[in-house]
Amino acid sequence: MRRAGRHGREAQEGSPMENGVRQEPGTPEPPAAEGIPAPRPPRARPRLVFHTQLAHGSPTGRIEGFTNVKELYAKIAEVFSISPTEILFCTLNTHKVDMQKLLGGQIGLEDFIFAHVRGETKEVEVTKTEDALGLTITDNGAGYAFIKRIKEGSIINRIQTVCVGDSIEAINDHTIVGCRHYEVARMLRELPRAQPFTLRLVQPKKAFDMIGQRTRSSKSPGEGRVASGKETLRLRAQGPATLENGPSPFEEEAASQVDDLLESYMGIRDSELASTMVEVAKGSPSVAQLARGLDSVLGEFAFPQEFVAEVWAAVCHPKGGQE
Repeated sequence: MRRAGRHGREAQEGSPMENGVRQEPGTPEPPAAEGIPAPRPPRARPRLVFHTQLAHGSPTGRIEGFTNVKELYAKIAEVFSISPTEILFCTLNTHKVDMQKLLGGQIGLEDFIFAHVRGETKEVEVTKTEDALGLTITDNGAGYAFIKRIKEGSIINRIQTVCVGDSIEAINDHTIVGCRHYEVARMLRELPRAQPFTLRLVQPKKAFDMIGQRTRSSKSPGEGRVASGKETLRLRAQGPATLENGPSPFEEEAASQVDDLLESYMGIRDSELASTMVEVAKGSPSVAQLARGLDSVLGEFAFPQEFVAEVWAAVCHPKGGQE
């Protein structure tokens, strides 16, 4: 019995066995049966290492082994010995608060990541004299919603202390940390007119000339894009990250149009959300099927029917007739 047990351990811990016979180290694998190709060894997953700095200035760190945005923030925080909750958002290849370079759902394999961390907290009182405040909201995928655009001539544009890149921490002392961007946009839309309210904002820590313009055109070529035609790491809200080719010119243009529609209908911009909607729309032969597809993967957004129709038209029947 002891001998059988010993051989059982050898089968598990020692060299491989063939037909019950243990192969000695260095013994070649038996040839494959005639006509049947030998199995290919599994493809080794490439080791993806990214360089990162704090946007206001720091040594360069190296991060790897993350599969989503929260894990990315945790890796950056570990490198710089800070809390992940200190990170408001990240930009690619620039230390400035440049919303065209915002890290979304994709990172090019050669991109340099800059992390923008919490700076000063400020409170502003706003009176809603119009239905729209002139804010476009996005979020970092890890609990912070922040201002991506301020419309020129809007209510918020007239308050000079409010800037692009400011994180919205509370509305009337009601914390919104952990809320998604569309939830924050809805709260702001539902605030009554002519009644003052207070925004508590956290601005990114400043250094050099990092703060960019307060406003940008709604048509921002290249927004949310990474280098086309190169491999990128695709970070998904659900499921592991995947290594993919960069989006095609059609996919980039379609995602840009859907992002514009998101801003028009919902007051948010989100390049990863727009890309996901393009993927769903490409496989939908009709508006009704697109609506069902969006409900199955993005039901919490409750997209209005007219918005879904415009998304389908932008993706499936683009102007110029090219798909």
